[in-house]
Amino acid sequence: MVKKVLIITSNEGIEHDELVQPLDFLQSHGFVVIHAAEKNEDVHTMEADSKPSAQYTPDTTMHEVSVEDYDLLVIPGGTVNADKLRINEDAQRIIQYFADNQKPIAAVCHGPWALIDAGRVKDKNLTSYKSIKLDLENAGAKWVDEEVHRCNTNGWVLITSRNPDDLPAFNTAIVQELEADMGIIP
Repeated sequence: MVKKVLIITSNEGIEHDELVQPLDFLQSHGFVVIHAAEKNEDVHTMEADSKPSAQYTPDTTMHEVSVEDYDLLVIPGGTVNADKLRINEDAQRIIQYFADNQKPIAAVCHGPWALIDAGRVKDKNLTSYKSIKLDLENAGAKWVDEEVHRCNTNGWVLITSRNPDDLPAFNTAIVQELEADMGIIP
């Protein structure tokens, strides 16, 4: 059975490479990847949070997605994206569902910020973009400075990376997680 991955974003301020590279990499490895945004409108990406980049049409909205159909959740970064996901009820519901049902979540750069408002970072070991380290620690997480970090505290796997430079390791860790769940030894 083919594994399905859900990527959630707002409709603006997503770090371009943090959306596109995991999506392309996972599809190239045979996984079904669905991109769900806040609205069924073009998603505006950015480069380094400051330069407008390409626009993408999401496959669906977070409100319409059936979370039980997915095996892993990816949360890209981008300061505006992560900030909007923090206050989006559908994003919070999705994050809580994955954590509560012991399904893996992978978040990069500012993406882990959304986990705070979902109430799912307490006691987790993770990494992120350095500017949100204190926010994560204040929410009960233990922050580490690593290219990619995998934590299974509280019964669910969280894979995190710091920034776009870490995407090769981040993408590989996601594939390894999905393949391990399928009984494939990397």
